[in-house]
Amino acid sequence: MTTGAHTDDTHGAAAFRPGMTADDTYLFNQGNHRRLYRHLGAHPLRAPDHPPRFSVWAPRAARVSVVGDFNNWQPGAHPLERGGGSGVWWGDIKNIREGALYKYHIESAAHQGYRVDKTDPFGFRQEPAPRTASIVHTLDYTWNDHDWMRARAQRQARNAPISIYELHPGSWRRKPDGTHLTYEELAEVLPAYLRERGFTHVELMPVTEHPLYRSWGYQTVGYFAPTSRYGTAQGLMRLIDALHAQDIAVVLDWVPAHFPSDEHGLGYFDGTHLFEHADPRQGFHPDWKSLIFNYGRNEVRSFLISSAAFWLDLFHIDALRLDAVASMLHLDYSRKEGEWVANKHGGRENLEAIDFLKTLNSEIETNFPGVVTFAEDSTSWPRVTGSLQDDGLGFTYKWDMGWMNDSLKYLARDPLHRKHHHHDLTFRSMYAWSECYTLPLSHDEVVHMKGSLYGRMPGDHWRKLAQVRLLLAWQWFQPGKKLLFMGCELAQPSEWDHASQIEWHLAGDPAHAGVRDALDQLNALYKDEPALHEGDCHSDGFQWLRADDEDRSTYAFARIALGSGRAVVCVFNMTPEPRMGDWVGVPNPGPWREALNTDDQRFGGSGITNANHNLTAEQRDWEGQPARVQIDLPPLGALILVPSE
Repeated sequence: MTTGAHTDDTHGAAAFRPGMTADDTYLFNQGNHRRLYRHLGAHPLRAPDHPPRFSVWAPRAARVSVVGDFNNWQPGAHPLERGGGSGVWWGDIKNIREGALYKYHIESAAHQGYRVDKTDPFGFRQEPAPRTASIVHTLDYTWNDHDWMRARAQRQARNAPISIYELHPGSWRRKPDGTHLTYEELAEVLPAYLRERGFTHVELMPVTEHPLYRSWGYQTVGYFAPTSRYGTAQGLMRLIDALHAQDIAVVLDWVPAHFPSDEHGLGYFDGTHLFEHADPRQGFHPDWKSLIFNYGRNEVRSFLISSAAFWLDLFHIDALRLDAVASMLHLDYSRKEGEWVANKHGGRENLEAIDFLKTLNSEIETNFPGVVTFAEDSTSWPRVTGSLQDDGLGFTYKWDMGWMNDSLKYLARDPLHRKHHHHDLTFRSMYAWSECYTLPLSHDEVVHMKGSLYGRMPGDHWRKLAQVRLLLAWQWFQPGKKLLFMGCELAQPSEWDHASQIEWHLAGDPAHAGVRDALDQLNALYKDEPALHEGDCHSDGFQWLRADDEDRSTYAFARIALGSGRAVVCVFNMTPEPRMGDWVGVPNPGPWREALNTDDQRFGGSGITNANHNLTAEQRDWEGQPARVQIDLPPLGALILVPSE
């Protein structure tokens, strides 16, 4: 078995070896096969004189046959053979062409009378929902992103600027008739839009095949198939290629935490709980009414790690964001006493899932250099981003859900009451360097009656927009990588609706467009100013200047470039009262300038800026700094001061 990343420019039949050799079977059964997609599933056109081979893992099946539109869906018409003791069934079927529909008809030996037609777990394409058949499909594609692939490691390093635009492909933009764009249509407009906004990454909410659109992709059935709602695998490859051409990295939202119980999917696959735990206290998720993978089963581990490798290898995905990591780590997640099973030591830690996550990150680190991983973990689990060598989980970044909750809760309060909750915004300093964090304002914060970012803010229309700009500046100036959900750049008043699209008409409203323009400038400054990104994951890159000004609800801190030591100063006013003639501590005397002010009239602000002021810092100890400079601090606004060149 080849263990390294596949680096050929063209991925075709030569990249695959259908069927399982003795070595493949051994590695699979040991949980150490990491490229199963090259062997299992349906592999057509291997050679002109060889028919397609179909292979499926069903160890407790009595009989397995391939049914499809080529045999009128008749069980037994094309039976498969059991491959020794591997649990894999295989067979060659003549006269089948690409595009043929098929499923595996399984008769169970473990459950008498159980017969079922299953979608191929390793199928590369499925019918558009609500139909559920797999489709024979090749993955030929010639890539044009050689320069990007060579340089991406430095673009995703912890000292590099990373700002992520989270996108749901079906509801970003729609056609006049209300239908969503295809992958290829997205490729025509999305890369340029992201480049114009200044984002470095786009995170695609799960595009793995899923039967229910309103699950947003988080109920995955096809772990090796891009959803056919938006086109083919090649269409998705073209989209990724186009994004790379605009220097945009692609993050795939990947869901190894659970899967749906739809009959055609992975659940009870061969009349046994093959992929999931048999005990519902371990194998059923009470929140999502879905099934939980059995991470202790070797073949399941091979399946999942092969799925991750599939997207990194064949689709040139640059990063994986793992959904619901907290539910994987804790056996008692969302369960009451008596509803969960302790580990062998009597604890609540899911030891098998922990080992799986470490193995996954080790595989990526070893064989996919430059790829990074993000963990969505809402708990205080230690060392999520710690190195594998130091017994960490090995993720590159962890979502800071605490920052998100504290910031949104604080800004939802009337400014009159914020002084009583001042340290909601400084509390992050207690843990900020325990992990390498991403600051998320994701889809979860603008759905399910939570309100949009605009809708959460108190006050009239002007104040709402001012506070959205203030929130974005608070996010972009804080240490940590950035993530923003689509539509938030226009401060749209409505919650996200997966059945519609972003309120694009707001781009023609100067007030809402001003939020977008402010974000563009934040992204540009974040990338251009080393002090704002080099220390995102290091305590030396941050220093509080003003953390205790409860009565006035103002804050100030310095961000410091790790390479040069250059410092910039960020100042925030969380009330609608301007603070004219405010003194702020700075690291050195001499000339300073205001690089960005969210109250600038070009962003829809009131125009209280320091753009035309003589900002000369005088030598005087102030706020722990050796110098101070006088500024006008705008209402519900943020600004950044940089040393004048």
